[in-house]
Amino acid sequence: MSTTMASIVLGMTFVTYIPRMLPFVLLRGKELPSFWQGILKNVPYATLGALIFPGVLTFHENISFALIGAAAAFLIAFTGANIIITVLGSIGILTVLSLFS
Repeated sequence: MSTTMASIVLGMTFVTYIPRMLPFVLLRGKELPSFWQGILKNVPYATLGALIFPGVLTFHENISFALIGAAAAFLIAFTGANIIITVLGSIGILTVLSLFS
């Protein structure tokens, strides 16, 4: 690995590590207000939606297949299931659907 590449990797390491480490250090022993707790609790769902929705529209040549998977994921998430259950449930429903079509 060249020196340039090593310095780029090292720089990217610090750039991604510092924003993740600072909240742990600065907020240790403190409780966030309930407003911020509510927002942070929903960040994984918002991130999942932002990352996956564009792919839903281009996933399969039959858009109804992708929309059924998205609807299944939405309904599972709406029940309060965690992200792993939501993703696995949607994959399971699409697997069953693909077996019968």
